[in-house]
Formats: sequence, C-alpha cells, structure tokens
Amino acid sequence: MSSQSPSLSLPYLQPSQAQKHVTHNEALRRLDALVQLGVAGFEATTPPATPAEGETHALGTGATGAWAGQDGKLACFSDAAWLFIDPQEGWRAWGHQEGALRVFSGGSWLAVVPPLQNLAGLGVGTTSDATNRLAVASDAALFSHAGNDHRLTINKAGAGDTASVVMQSGWSGRAELGLAGNEDFQVRLSADGSAWTPVLILRQAGGTALVPCLMSGTIDVGNDEVGYVPTPGAGGMVALNLVDPDYPQAPHSGLFSYDAGPSLSLLTLAKGVSLEDHGSTALTGTTGTDGRSSLAVRLGELQIENRHGGPRRYAYTFLNTY
Repeated sequence: MSSQSPSLSLPYLQPSQAQKHVTHNEALRRLDALVQLGVAGFEATTPPATPAEGETHALGTGATGAWAGQDGKLACFSDAAWLFIDPQEGWRAWGHQEGALRVFSGGSWLAVVPPLQNLAGLGVGTTSDATNRLAVASDAALFSHAGNDHRLTINKAGAGDTASVVMQSGWSGRAELGLAGNEDFQVRLSADGSAWTPVLILRQAGGTALVPCLMSGTIDVGNDEVGYVPTPGAGGMVALNLVDPDYPQAPHSGLFSYDAGPSLSLLTLAKGVSLEDHGSTALTGTTGTDGRSSLAVRLGELQIENRHGGPRRYAYTFLNTY
C-alpha cells in the first residue's frame, strides 16, 4: 500500500501507527495550501522577511535564501517553516500580485487567457483564416473615441499596392473605395466582382477630382508665369475662371473646346475680354497682353498664363472628356 495519495501527495495513516495526529495534520496543511490555490506572486525568487502563516509563493528560477534549490516549486509558510510542494500538470493558481489566473503546464505557470498580442488570428462570431486574420460576424461593429478623436487607418506597403474597402453582395464585390493599385483615391463599381469601372478619381498629385466626362481643380500661377494642367483625355470642353475675391473674375473666364491629341486645337465658345486664346502656341509667361490671362493647348495639357500683376488662382472644369 502506498504511503501517499496519488494527486496531492497527502500522507496516509498507516496500520498500528503511533501519533496519527501528526500525519493527519500534515495532510491538512497540504490541503489548506493547495485547495483553492492562491499565491502571493509567480516567479518569486526572494523569501519575504516576515512571511504570514499560510503565505504561498510560486517559485521561479534562481531562488535564494530559504528557497535555494527549490526552483519551480510552491513554497508555503506553515508552522514557522517553509513547506515545498511540486506543482502538478493542470493545477491552477490565482496570482494576487498579477491579478490573474494561471495554469501549470510544461513546467511553467501559463496564463489561462493567452496574451492578446501578436495573435495569428482572431474570429468574433466566426473563424479567421490565413488571409482574413481578423474576422467578425455581427449585425454591426462600433469603433468609438477614447476621449477625443478617433481615426481608422488602412496602410499599404507601396504605391502599386492596394488599400481599400470593398462592399460585396453574396461574396462578390460591387463597390470599392480607396487606393486601388496607385496613389489616387478611387471609387469603383463592378457588376461581377472582377471587372471594375472607376466612377470617381481624386488625384493625389494636384488634388484634382476626375469623374467620367468631368474633372475639376484649381491651380496657382505666379505673375508672368505659366501653369500646366494635364488634360483627362485627348479632347473635350473646359471651363476656366479666375478665382479672386479682390479682382473681377468674369473678364478672365471662358468656355473652350480643345483637342490635346496629335491635332492640337483650341476653340473659344465664350470668354471674357481679359482672357486670351492662343491656340496651340506654347506660352512663355509673357506671351499674352500685360494685365490679362491667356490659355493655350499643348500635347496632353493646357497652359494658363498669368499677367495680371500678382499671383492668381484659376479654377478649371473639364467636360465631356474622352
């Protein structure tokens, strides 16, 4: 017959044993230490100077003093002495210092709830996978501020990569917004989830907005200088006007039809008296009349010349581009 219990190593009373109370009390001391186990802290190495009766520590590596040579054991102070117990696989203990529950496994005290950092994946109401490492199945999702602002960031590795939000129907993409393969913000639509048609492009360079058959923007041009505006297509119409609250705008405004392809052409449909049409002539900054604005067309661009006496801002809108 064994002298100890198999799980908690409690000493058994033996036949014809004298002073049975000693063995019985030793078993009670172990039970008192191990049942509903709580430790002052994990990975302890230095004994406290004045331990309390029943105080228990989970020892780490390199224990010193009265704990020397007892690494990895439970140290329980009982009857003015330290009682050392080998923890068994699967034992659980509450750490008062850590405020957390741990389980003994593989020779270490591990968190019952693993650290929520560097997870391989997380599924909420569903299962994550290697591609969708965060997966949420829910009627709604809420992201709120922690006192002031709240910003959601989607980052991509390089200019040719994609950072976007895709709206699907039956797991097939129908709308996408974001940076899709370049640095311009796009809104795209699809009928089948494969072929995508841009319906709005906000160009990062210059801050212009491009809609099929429509593109608008502004450009600042210094005095006696030329501003260059890339055309969204080889031809179409463009409306141009001076944007300045201190000077008359209408005389420097106009509507033109243009061809910026191999056959350069600029046709005036309507314009103010202070806006000159220079056709396909390259502007230099002093080509037009002093005090006026000028417009010309070159291959793939429009040129705007400012001779109005100071830096000016021009607004343009391309129509019916192709």
